[in-house]
Amino acid sequence: MDSKSLIAARVAQELESGDLVNLGIGLPTMVANYLPQGVEVFFQSENGILGMSSLSDPLLQDEDLTDAGGSPIGAIPGAVGFDSCFSFGLIRGGHLDVTVLGGLQVDEKGQLANWMVPGKMVPGMGGAMDLVAGARRVIVAMTHTAKGSPKIVKECNLPLTALRRVDLIVTDLAVIEPTDEGLVLRELSPGTSVDDVRAATEATLIIPDDIKEMKIA
Repeated sequence: MDSKSLIAARVAQELESGDLVNLGIGLPTMVANYLPQGVEVFFQSENGILGMSSLSDPLLQDEDLTDAGGSPIGAIPGAVGFDSCFSFGLIRGGHLDVTVLGGLQVDEKGQLANWMVPGKMVPGMGGAMDLVAGARRVIVAMTHTAKGSPKIVKECNLPLTALRRVDLIVTDLAVIEPTDEGLVLRELSPGTSVDDVRAATEATLIIPDDIKEMKIA
């Protein structure tokens, strides 16, 4: 399993039946492919669909239905489409149970930076700011480093998406929980040591005695 699939599969373990879940652009959209057996959640995309189904078979995808990144998706029976006003009413009204977002940086306070890509023109922050502020639970799904540089840093040097602390960080190396005391290392991916995570992390980590191995099934 490659690193992105590992991350998506681990994030999927956090979802519970009945959850209303938003999946951000990129890696987070892969989470829908790894739901545990028997878990039924409702995926929402801020561009206006509730009941999104990410289908692995391209023949079953509908070119007229897309996720927030413009990729074709499917829809479960009973899915509904709506305009942006209603979509962001769900988000800003606190009705989302979980949002899964990619990240460029997360700092020691658990604050996320994910909307400005250095050196690239982007149209804006999209729904990221609303999602971090409005969802009941925020999970960041990202690789631990980018071109060898840590993405979990002491302080973000990119613009923050929101001041709110995220609830969980899942990377290809570890599961980290931001808390009042700091960033707590909860799980290690298979074959990864505490020293590996420390070497790939700029921020200070709290290392408990009972670190578990990351489970994806």
